[in-house]
Amino acid sequence: MAHRRVHGLAAVVTGITLTLSAACGGKPAAAPWSPASAGAAPGASAVATPSLDASPSPSPSPAAPSPTPSRAPTKAPTTKPTPEKAKYTLQRTTGSAGVALTFDDGPHATWTPKVLDALKARGVKATFCLVGTQAKAYPQLVRRIVAEGHTLCNHSWNHEFKLGTWSEAAIRANMQRTNDAIHAAVPGAPIRYFRHPGGNWTAAAVKVSRSLGMSPLHWTVDPQDWRRPAASTIASRVVKNTRAGGVVLLHDAGGDRANTLAALPTIISGLRGKYRLIRLPDTL
Repeated sequence: MAHRRVHGLAAVVTGITLTLSAACGGKPAAAPWSPASAGAAPGASAVATPSLDASPSPSPSPAAPSPTPSRAPTKAPTTKPTPEKAKYTLQRTTGSAGVALTFDDGPHATWTPKVLDALKARGVKATFCLVGTQAKAYPQLVRRIVAEGHTLCNHSWNHEFKLGTWSEAAIRANMQRTNDAIHAAVPGAPIRYFRHPGGNWTAAAVKVSRSLGMSPLHWTVDPQDWRRPAASTIASRVVKNTRAGGVVLLHDAGGDRANTLAALPTIISGLRGKYRLIRLPDTL
């Protein structure tokens, strides 16, 4: 599975109140979810997209001028729909000088164990944003994540990019289903955070996540490892753009994560030269 998102490198902002549009970008998706299932709430109908290949209408013949109307025609309304905007606060920093590594889209049978091995070998704790279907498929990896001292984060049931546009009841059911799948593997383990797929935040998603006791977790550094650039590029983007309190977005699933895995040693050593690497707290 993969994401379709294009994220800018953001500066560290603590407790900033943002005005965002309903959608912010995304990442390419892959199995087990499909583009269709990831984009719409249950029961939603597809929306036809106008063709971009339609030929333009022919120009009228200039032979005969049109008669002058007896009165000016009524002008069509020009009101344009206004994009929905809402004010809400996202968690973008660790709340301290420490820097947090976060991993999205897992757990994955191949990549998550290797990421865990790399973190364990270097004594690093991180935060794992789990997809519900993956947690259900690999409960033993969820147990390992918790046993090795990492923090849990809800990343939706099946990586639904448009989750925040659904009704609050549907959003709540999706988040709760994901929490239930995680707790089936690790009963009672704290799930302190929710991260919206693609960073496509809405006021409704923020409201529901908070009502379930989860902080809406964004990030400050996105090296776009989901595009699979070279390991050296991933590491360079993280080390150069991270500041104190930063939250780094990485992936342990959603596609071939070999380059992310290869970049981890350089990321860890580069950040440790300037900051303390921490896991996000799992309690209020």
